[in-house]
Amino acid sequence: MFKVTASSIDGYFAFDPAREAELRAIDRMIRHAAPTLKRWFVAGTPPGEPGMKMAMIGYGRFAYTVRSSPQPIDWPIVGLALQKNYLSLYLSARREGTPLLASYADRLGKVSISKIGAMTFVRTADIDRDAFTDMLRALVVDLDQNRIDLRYGRVKDG
Repeated sequence: MFKVTASSIDGYFAFDPAREAELRAIDRMIRHAAPTLKRWFVAGTPPGEPGMKMAMIGYGRFAYTVRSSPQPIDWPIVGLALQKNYLSLYLSARREGTPLLASYADRLGKVSISKIGAMTFVRTADIDRDAFTDMLRALVVDLDQNRIDLRYGRVKDG
């Protein structure tokens, strides 16, 4: 299993020198389009505790809980993560129960969108910059006007 062993944002960027420029380019796009979402290092939850174990760069923050623990877990509204063969962007925003990414899926370029609100891509050039920026700006407006729900993971049907 691919695992990033970093303990800071700078360490995360430097973890894979071959993809550092790609990470930094996406970071600039996110920070430009959504400057109110404060960037932070997501270390992942320690072994034995509930939550996502994976480290990533986060933008904005909210708390969620899981069935196995009443203790809230801090999670990014937008998360940027290195994977073995691609990059992932996690977007924990939903409009009326539908992941915000789904509303932009056909405009975002050469990317894959999952049902849980994750976008995967290989290079920054694969992303349609205008659509990506529009999506992030809409996210900030919707957050400011309380028109968006923040949720990590799958939504149960029914």
